[in-house]
Amino acid sequence: MTRLNLVLLLALLASSVYLVRVSYDERRLYAALDRARTEQRQLETEHGRLQAEQQAQATPARIDKTARDKLRMVPATSAIMKQVVVSAAPTASQGRP
Repeated sequence: MTRLNLVLLLALLASSVYLVRVSYDERRLYAALDRARTEQRQLETEHGRLQAEQQAQATPARIDKTARDKLRMVPATSAIMKQVVVSAAPTASQGRP
């Protein structure tokens, strides 16, 4: 009878330690999940802000101003344009030399 009590006591202690360990792991994982959700919300907010900023930066007037100021680009005029004439390639009916 004493051996049975000793085995049951050891089983009780082992299951108690296991229960404490599982509870600790559950709390730790829940805290990690909560941190990940918080980070997800922050990243979604940042993404929305960056998209709005990108749309503001990509307006045609801003692109034109940046091209003129930083890149020193000017609109194409006939004075600065050159016309390139491409001769037609020989066809099969003309024959090859």
